[in-house]
Amino acid sequence: MSDHYERVKIELQQMKAVETEAAAEEEHLSPASSVPADVSFTALPRARRDLSRSSINGRSRSKSRGKADGHEKQVNGKHLSDVAPRKSDCSQEKGQNRVSNEQNLHIKGTGRLLKSKTAANGHVESCQRQTDEKCEHRGKEDGGKVAKKRRAVTVDTSKAKTSLEALKMSIRLLKWKEFPMGRRTACDIYWHGVSFHDNENIVSGQVNKFPGMIEMLRKINLSRAVRTMQEIYPEEYNFYPRSWILPEEYQLFCTQIRLLKDNDSILKPTFIVKPDSGSQGDGIYLIRDPADLRVISGSQIKQSVVQEYIQKPLLIDKLKFDIRLYVLVRSLDPLEIYIAKEGLSRFCTEPYQEPSQKNLSHVFMHLTNYSLNVHSGNFVHSDSCSTGSKRTFSSVLYRLASKGVDIKKVWSDIIALVIKTVIALVPELKVYYQADIPPGKPGPTCFQILGFDILLMKNLKPVLLEVNANPSMRIEHEQEVSPGVYEYIPSPVDEEVKVGVIRDTLRLMDPAQRKHITSNAGGVSPEDAIVVETASDEKEGLADSLPSLCLKQVFPKYTKQFNYLRVVDRIATIFLRFLGVKGTMKLGPTGFRTFIRNCKLSNSSFSMASVDILYIDITRRWAGINPDSREAGMCLQAFIEAFFYLAARRFKASPLREQVLLLLEVCEGALEGQSPTDKPRPQKSHTNPGPMQPSAPNTFSSPALMRRRHQPLQISAKANTDN
Repeated sequence: MSDHYERVKIELQQMKAVETEAAAEEEHLSPASSVPADVSFTALPRARRDLSRSSINGRSRSKSRGKADGHEKQVNGKHLSDVAPRKSDCSQEKGQNRVSNEQNLHIKGTGRLLKSKTAANGHVESCQRQTDEKCEHRGKEDGGKVAKKRRAVTVDTSKAKTSLEALKMSIRLLKWKEFPMGRRTACDIYWHGVSFHDNENIVSGQVNKFPGMIEMLRKINLSRAVRTMQEIYPEEYNFYPRSWILPEEYQLFCTQIRLLKDNDSILKPTFIVKPDSGSQGDGIYLIRDPADLRVISGSQIKQSVVQEYIQKPLLIDKLKFDIRLYVLVRSLDPLEIYIAKEGLSRFCTEPYQEPSQKNLSHVFMHLTNYSLNVHSGNFVHSDSCSTGSKRTFSSVLYRLASKGVDIKKVWSDIIALVIKTVIALVPELKVYYQADIPPGKPGPTCFQILGFDILLMKNLKPVLLEVNANPSMRIEHEQEVSPGVYEYIPSPVDEEVKVGVIRDTLRLMDPAQRKHITSNAGGVSPEDAIVVETASDEKEGLADSLPSLCLKQVFPKYTKQFNYLRVVDRIATIFLRFLGVKGTMKLGPTGFRTFIRNCKLSNSSFSMASVDILYIDITRRWAGINPDSREAGMCLQAFIEAFFYLAARRFKASPLREQVLLLLEVCEGALEGQSPTDKPRPQKSHTNPGPMQPSAPNTFSSPALMRRRHQPLQISAKANTDN
């Protein structure tokens, strides 16, 4: 009787110990030993109920099949194999060691082993919780060492807007702390729904928007940035359709279309018109002649971009579709780019036909925008990721692979497109960033998820349609249950893709991980720093405790292949050096003269008077292009054109690319060793400069602009080839 009493006493003590540990682990979280968010081996909060159902002497074993957040027990989509605990030899006498038999949980198809132990009641208790907590009781058994508990990461979601549900779900999976109404003290991460300026009072932490990203990804600015790169590297940037900016280039557009039709009367090209600040397909339409352009307020043409229309897209089930890929720009300097391994394929809802005068207005046939096609009677909401009007990109790739398509080549081309596009955007983004967060001023660091819309042509060549600064992160859709009454229905496809993107973006931006990288990467290159980060993730156990990252790093991983394209970035570095006043985005006349003098670009045939005329001409022209700009001076794009002009003037016999590279070497060589704050010698008072040098430009015309005006239009042959 006394032996039985002692056994019962031991079991009761163990029950209380388990309950105490469960309560403590729910309050204190540590990410170093978490498990996939959709895996649960044992629900510790339910320990009392489970223990009461088990046999008091510990001989009977219960098998529980737990679920976490309503998901099945999976790791990266793989079901866990059945757990077959081994019997343990444990003494039941008082004073003997407690049961601490560890067991291995084999995950089918992964080769992973997850450690767990068998408690006295026969239940399997995982030492890796579904959350980011460390197993304290395991530490005690290993010698009484308790793992150091770290503060939970805090996220301000008060400005999240449409991405709120996916964000909340991701924060729950990571067991971080959310502040939906904001917080008086600083948070680690601020999640904005629209722009960097959603909250103006942030001086620390991380914000999920870059200053100026919205402005840079408007149709006109994106076209300008890519076209600048096309002037230097036309072959590398042939993934962007030929475009014209209206109303600025209206006459050029009319002239080139007229010449095209005069040369070949059979060709009937189609063009797509996109409003500069439009979104969700609003205001987009197709034309076949410049006379079809819509005007506003009398005879004024709305600011927009006209692009050649891709008439031979790849079709699936006779439907046109595009690809929405999510790209994380983790940092501008050093540049870090990640691409989501999974994306969305958005289908039209009317069988495709090549454009004709009769079907130009059929938006459900030609436009892939979800916000348009969802109103079609043919739109199909599907619970499957491989059917319906919105599918996963992987399901499309699987279907193409079954037909013998080289999927690796398709992915490689898409990755190259993304990297090249971001490289084109970075120079001006750095100007915006320095204007909002000047060096030395306290402020947050930034990151951002972008939405790339890509079309595959019939020959499988990817074409960039546009880039979205605020891609929709909604994981549900509206459904009309009765006239005028709508309810939100979960979208499995959206949840599959978007929750993973947000969750793993947060994981990459974990301040503890970034701090660890910074402290261990001193004196190493950015490429080495990334290697350090990967090693630290594995060391902390994050790779095993959560699903593998759905975000693939592509830069600086592929720096060697693409770094030569960063020519405009080098020009922007020179531009930023001479801006002078903190917080400004435009170069004044004194700064431009300082640039010319410090780089030693003036000579007897190009006097400072000629420099002043060049500055006035180009600045005046760009002021006419951007009449709404409140700040006077030379913007980065204007400076780039001036740089091209100076390069062509100095190295006349070379192609533009070589001219620009040679001038960069001259400027960087002259500036090497100079302090960025070096000021020129005091200038003499502006007296009459005397007669102008014969070579001084009376009007500014960059060589790039002149080539564009006289370049023959070759649309159909390029855009519609099938091989």
